[in-house]
Amino acid sequence: MGLFSFIKDAGAKIFGGKTSAEEAAEQAADKQAAIKEANLKAAASLSETINDLGLKVENLDITISEDTATIRGKAYNQSTKEKVVLVVGNSAGIAVVDDLMEVEHTEPVARFHTVVSGDSLSKIAKKFYGNAMKYPEIFEANKPMLTDPDKIYPGQVLRIPPTKE
Repeated sequence: MGLFSFIKDAGAKIFGGKTSAEEAAEQAADKQAAIKEANLKAAASLSETINDLGLKVENLDITISEDTATIRGKAYNQSTKEKVVLVVGNSAGIAVVDDLMEVEHTEPVARFHTVVSGDSLSKIAKKFYGNAMKYPEIFEANKPMLTDPDKIYPGQVLRIPPTKE
């Protein structure tokens, strides 16, 4: 008679096992659960880091979905809010930060700068303030995330506060 071809996963389950489609669905569900657990752990770690840095945010809530982090809560002031955004955004795996925080004490909004190869705080200060010697303002604006003015890296995003005259 010869060989006949059939669709392996179609028809009655006579062996008591699962079809490939059922196994794939279970694996996908397991993978989704693992991703959700990893996102919860990452959000908890970010919250702990923000707390350890002394950044005051009431009812801080961070959620992560794929490469997007959403932040809710009430920051003490604008600079705290911006620093929280930077802590979260400068974390591996985060490409977008959805900032839904409120601010208790308003102040001028800072600009942001993404560090490129060859940048230094003095070069950035020259670009934004016209004076390379104003680099300490940028350093201070990014504490406690920065611990040394010479330790910045390409891809890092920094706060550039309005200049102090």
